[in-house]
Amino acid sequence: MDNVILNSYSKISDLNVSRETCNELEGLISMILEKNQEINIISKKTSKKEVIRNRHLIDSAQIIDFIDLNGNTTTDLGTGGGMPGLIIAIVMKRIKKSMKVNLYEKSYHKCVFLKEVSKKLNLNTEIIQKDIFEVKNIETGTIMSRAFKPMPVILNLVNENFKKYKNIVLFMGVSGKRILKNTLKEWDLEYDQKKSITSDDSFILNIKKIRKKKI
Repeated sequence: MDNVILNSYSKISDLNVSRETCNELEGLISMILEKNQEINIISKKTSKKEVIRNRHLIDSAQIIDFIDLNGNTTTDLGTGGGMPGLIIAIVMKRIKKSMKVNLYEKSYHKCVFLKEVSKKLNLNTEIIQKDIFEVKNIETGTIMSRAFKPMPVILNLVNENFKKYKNIVLFMGVSGKRILKNTLKEWDLEYDQKKSITSDDSFILNIKKIRKKKI
């Protein structure tokens, strides 16, 4: 494998990415590009290998140190084309093989893609073709969400639909600080955050407890 590619993945300081993991991540890029000719897995504007690698794969993988390894499952709320769920499942093969990644996605065609990737890469996933808002009493370890719904909507969803969970990991973009500030007017949150390694304007939130304020 090209050293440039290996160096790209080495940006993830909390993860010792093996050559085998790199090969699988690169394989995922090829599958995304191929499927993107049929359905909209990612934006056509970002459908170049190096862009997918940095903007989607490395961006998704950087949350690996927030995944609760004491649990047996982690859940991606609305995975779309598999970000971050598929990437976390690939990485988890070398960290904790028994960890199942549950991927919720409403789209039939995207679910077909997710199943194809999971089978080809032998990933420990469960593809759930359901509207996550209609599923109740969910139990899991870490909850992940990237480019799915606004932060307040996600907090309401977790508060109402999840019976048990360990933490919530959210990807916050350019307007993330403003969104967090406004959200804290309605929610008491116990959280920490870290700067994104793929964007100077973004950060990752690791929320450990939530409680809706009484207004």
